[in-house]
Order: sequence, then structure tokens, then C-alpha cells
Amino acid sequence: MLTLNMEIEKHIKKLVHPLKEGDALKEVLKLKLTKKELKLLKAWAEGADIEALKKKINLDDTQYGDLSAKLIKKLNQEKIKQAICL
Repeated sequence: MLTLNMEIEKHIKKLVHPLKEGDALKEVLKLKLTKKELKLLKAWAEGADIEALKKKINLDDTQYGDLSAKLIKKLNQEKIKQAICL
């Protein structure tokens, strides 16, 4: 779970409070992100093979880029930051 927190922190521009831990963070992410966004975030955190992930969730390069940008933009929204922080 620590790697997921580190991955989120890497993409958030300004984080004022520490992130929630463990199951609490997972539950918020499940509510706030789409299934594909959550899978992508977890894959980044685990250092998974992105090509395999793109095949698994049926994305081409353009869709992957769009999904990545949308995910990072969502993580930087104030409502999401408030929900994932303590």
C-alpha cells in the first residue's frame, strides 16, 4: 500500500495533509475513480508492464494517454485531495 501512496503523491502538485492509509485510501479511490483509472494507478504503483495493462483493459496508445492525463487531473482536484487525505 505504501507504493500506492507514493505513486499518488508523485502525481499531486500540492499536497497539504498526509494521505490516508490502507483500506481507507482504497475505499475512497474506488468511489472517486473509474475502474480503468484505478487499475492504471495500481499498475503504476506496482511497476507493472504498461503494454500488458493496455491489452488487458483494451486501450490503444491514444486512449492510454487520455486516461493517464484524466487520472492525474482528477488526483489534483481539491475534492479528491480532501477525500484521500487525513
